[in-house]
Amino acid sequence: MKPGTKFLLGATIIVGSVALLMAQGVKQFGQYSLTPTELAAKTAADPTFYDLGLKMNAKVVPGSVRRDAASQTIDFRVTDGAQTYPVTYRGLVPDTFTDADDIEVIVEGRLGRDGVFHATDVLAKCGSRYEAVPKA
Repeated sequence: MKPGTKFLLGATIIVGSVALLMAQGVKQFGQYSLTPTELAAKTAADPTFYDLGLKMNAKVVPGSVRRDAASQTIDFRVTDGAQTYPVTYRGLVPDTFTDADDIEVIVEGRLGRDGVFHATDVLAKCGSRYEAVPKA
């Protein structure tokens, strides 16, 4: 076998292996990112979307946050203005997740058949800038 042929064969095997590993990684860790309205449409069209790992981008409904410090559970509702979902999460939420109005979150987890989004991770989006509190 010629040296050029050996090199081409070896390069093909290496490139093929890397492509296979990348495809497996995307399949395993790739998640859908949807709004509540998109999620409602997907679950109505395809019931297999229940219990599927995904991310949901939405705003927290003001006044819906309920915390249980003993079990470190937090329940709240998220909306995009058209569709609303209850979310339950067990763990510590970021410091930027407060009871203030207009909080945007990304919740990762699964939508249960009971209609509750069971989050495994909660990420609170922070504003693009922080402003000083006006002096009285």
